[in-house]
Amino acid sequence: MGAQIRTFLLLTVLTVLLVLLGRVIGGQTGMVIAFCFALVMNFISYWFSDKIVLAMYRAREVSEAEYPELYRIVRNLCQRAGLPMPRIYIIPSETPNAFATGRNPKHAAVAVTEGLLRMLNEEELAGVIGHELGHVKHRDILIQTVAATVVGAITMLADWGRWMLFWGAIGGDDDNNNPLGIIIAIIMLIVIPIAAVLIQLAISRAREYYADEAGAKFCGNPLYLASALRKIAYGVEKRPMENAYAGTAHMFIVNPLKGDGLTALLSTHPPVEERIRRLEEMARRGVA
Repeated sequence: MGAQIRTFLLLTVLTVLLVLLGRVIGGQTGMVIAFCFALVMNFISYWFSDKIVLAMYRAREVSEAEYPELYRIVRNLCQRAGLPMPRIYIIPSETPNAFATGRNPKHAAVAVTEGLLRMLNEEELAGVIGHELGHVKHRDILIQTVAATVVGAITMLADWGRWMLFWGAIGGDDDNNNPLGIIIAIIMLIVIPIAAVLIQLAISRAREYYADEAGAKFCGNPLYLASALRKIAYGVEKRPMENAYAGTAHMFIVNPLKGDGLTALLSTHPPVEERIRRLEEMARRGVA
């Protein structure tokens, strides 16, 4: 419950930042427009985000006749997790990875790459699927979609605000001739988008740890997932996913984009080494 409350508070802060940015750009009217804009974007994301992201990666829904072993693993894990059977998709990529999507457990989908199926053994694959079902169980996809949508709206509004500032058309009537107000507006147009991205990263990283813990319990052994993460991280390092999109990187079990330096620091995922360490600690404590 504590984790859910923290996530809710972070999402609330994101919404407040969006409304505040609307106030900076367009006064009281800007606040209302920004809030309505967020509602519309979240409505679209809620109903269509799964179809959009699956199409982006050319994922193909497969039947049990095509992949009986994969279906068996998913069905067994769903029974342990108390979840309905999701739709199963295959992504035509040799990079090992996987993600889950869908607005709720009844409308969930799990997608795995061809490379993942070739690289992992059955126990490791169960750990990965368990992790993705953890996201489904916790409704993380909806949470992260809303967060990504609000951050996207904040970034877009900040870009508009900078252009409006250049043309002297920012803020309400009282701000136009106020040098201090203009300085504050400039600062907020820079700080608010950065703060929004950091909050999004906090949400995404926290949800990965919770999904790891859930996945370890669903598959019955934390070391299965730990071994899978080690292999996936190596596979992504050697062969990053082609045509991967930064805006959807948070959905995958391991960031599909190879990151170094600042890129790694701002990754949507916690370090794989730390995730493995936590899973190994779970195994030592006999938690499963």
